Amino acid sequence: MKQGNKPPRRHGGALNRNQTPPKQFKVTEQGELLLFLLDKLSPQGRNSVKSMLAHGQVSVDDRVEKLYNHPLRPEQVVTVRKDRTTVAPVLVGLKILYEDDDLIVVNKDAGLLSIATEKETELTAYRQLTAHVRLDNPQNRIFVLHRLDRETSGVMMFAKSEKVQQKMQDSWKDIVEERTYVALVEGLVKKTQGTITSWLKETSTLKMYSSFTPGDGQQAITHYKVLRANRNYSLLEVQLETGRKNQIRVHMQDIGHPVASDKKYGSKTKPFARLGLHARVLAFEHPTTGKLMRFETDIPKQFLSQFKEEPK
Repeated sequence: MKQGNKPPRRHGGALNRNQTPPKQFKVTEQGELLLFLLDKLSPQGRNSVKSMLAHGQVSVDDRVEKLYNHPLRPEQVVTVRKDRTTVAPVLVGLKILYEDDDLIVVNKDAGLLSIATEKETELTAYRQLTAHVRLDNPQNRIFVLHRLDRETSGVMMFAKSEKVQQKMQDSWKDIVEERTYVALVEGLVKKTQGTITSWLKETSTLKMYSSFTPGDGQQAITHYKVLRANRNYSLLEVQLETGRKNQIRVHMQDIGHPVASDKKYGSKTKPFARLGLHARVLAFEHPTTGKLMRFETDIPKQFLSQFKEEPK
């Protein structure tokens, strides 16, 4: 069962005749957005400028930007509208499936980073959702609960308070009822279902690998079932009993069927320009209401296209 969505905010919007024309400023040197605005909009105070950011009145190169520390580069154009708006920035590579006062659940596209370090300025799910929750209050924040690799698509969630984050992370195994992925892997998997257990370790180059000596690393348990298969590829339903870094990717390599397009973990084919891994189902007990929440997404068409019926 898929959960109903929170009513979406409208995107876009034309300039109304009664609105004051926006001010535009060209960036001449690197810096941060808030400091740039404080300089250009002087003598307006810091709180006034922060309020403008929170209400979507500031755009950088025609994209609404709400983060105070958004990095600016020379030649960019910063636009400031006098009139407040409820226009939300368009989410890129991200769809909100559910949102309440405690949580925000999304479907992330392959290619989008979940979260980056402070030094990275690349667009991420975390950064976009931070801007989204600050539409209502510039002090709002989101908190990481788990991550998906950049090239993995699917369901993930964030907490909207540190209290909820702590509660969920402390009881993750009890709260999370189901994490199901679909994986397109190389070759014909002959055993129709199975369980892979190993102890994961990390090399100095940040690559994970399995040890089969009990206790030698973090225990990782993966259950799989074959959904479709042909000579070239198998489509697996994969359930995680533990959630370790790169767990599915390592375990698929361990059984001799690496995830498609996953060169890092042994793949020799590249049927498409993304990883053959999708987080399809996330089910958990709501941290406040105790209600079981379940979110299910479709299997990517790129995966299914590898199993076109042969002509009769």
